Amino acid sequence: MNQEFIEALNEIEKEKGISKDIIFDALEQALVSSYKKNYGTSQNVIVKMDRETGEIKLFAYKNIVEEVENPEIEISLEDAKKIDINFKLGDNYTKEIHPKNFGRIAAQTAKQVVIQRIKDAERDVIFEDFTKKERELLTGLVQRSNHGNVYVDLGKTEGILLPNEQIKGESYKHGDRYKMLLLEVKKSSKGPQVILSRSHPDLIKRLFELEVPEINEGIVEIYSISREAGSRTKIAVFSLDPEVDPLGACVGYKGQRVNAIVDELSNEKIDIVIYQKDPQEFIANSLSPSKVEKVFINEDDKSALAIVPDYQLSLAIGKEGQNVRLAAKLTGWKIDIKSMSQYEEYLEEENITEEELEKRFSEKKESDLSESDSLDSYDNSNEENSEDLEVEKNEDTLKSNENIEEVSDNNINNEITEDFENDIESNDID
Repeated sequence: MNQEFIEALNEIEKEKGISKDIIFDALEQALVSSYKKNYGTSQNVIVKMDRETGEIKLFAYKNIVEEVENPEIEISLEDAKKIDINFKLGDNYTKEIHPKNFGRIAAQTAKQVVIQRIKDAERDVIFEDFTKKERELLTGLVQRSNHGNVYVDLGKTEGILLPNEQIKGESYKHGDRYKMLLLEVKKSSKGPQVILSRSHPDLIKRLFELEVPEINEGIVEIYSISREAGSRTKIAVFSLDPEVDPLGACVGYKGQRVNAIVDELSNEKIDIVIYQKDPQEFIANSLSPSKVEKVFINEDDKSALAIVPDYQLSLAIGKEGQNVRLAAKLTGWKIDIKSMSQYEEYLEEENITEEELEKRFSEKKESDLSESDSLDSYDNSNEENSEDLEVEKNEDTLKSNENIEEVSDNNINNEITEDFENDIESNDID
């Protein structure tokens, strides 16, 4: 019987990843409680189980004192020396005991305790396992939906996709398989709660790491990501190797790599732009697919003025301001947009040159930026007001072709020689 018990523990350890020592400790504690309960004693008892054979031994121990007050847990020094002359005050006297029917009674009492301990241990193993995978990519099978929550089978446990972590417009049906970001693991009374996400920007990062070997190997790196899940994403990349084109690496042959990501995201549009150390070039790239003629910047308040051709004003702003909004998130700059005709009219009205405007803008305070009524802008530092963005409509403007392979026409310098953060944390790109 003992050998069968050890073999059963080995199977539990192998299948569930629960150490045998945890079960042995649980059994020993349960047997002690069982003995005290069934024999109505207040004795100090300990149970020892042999880890190799499964043999169980029960011991009662007493403290050696000068004068006995509780004979259940104490023994006098005089009586202890009769047993062993080497005993002294403060030692413990231990004696093995053999209660009748102890095995049967203990098994009945300890059964539920051990089962619960195994469940708790299994939950702890799952919690630790999934905690190590936070912000990693997982593939799950949709099980069911309830009150807007989607429950996903992850193998060892079940994950939950909350409504605000879902991609708008996606329908999650039983049996559908999706790649998801493991956002967070929480402890609860029912076990670990695994929170998943399909809308987090880090999902884009992990998908590109999966599809683009150059990113996975660290040759091409992601600088930042801005995303409006289900609609559009902008991602800024750069190459550490001058001979590797970061844009080409991410797009792949005939768009195979990026198209695989687009398919996984239910045709969410993705703009890939090149990160540049020069903020003027980076801001111009970020407004892709619109062409940018000039960019004026103010380093103090991180604001920029981009000048675009008249026919591309609406393209630069995007539908409901989406393009400039995502560009502002991507770069971390407040971006104002002006058409070329508005720009020229302003120069004429103010009777200033381009150089004077550049100087004036660089010295301009943030509070002065709202003075120009002809300026269309998006403030990245005040995202909650983004819905109030007023966009000038130009009937002659070409509609944006938001094809994934469109990129900026600007002359791009791919060489980046200074080190900076390799990974952008989620709070930088949300």
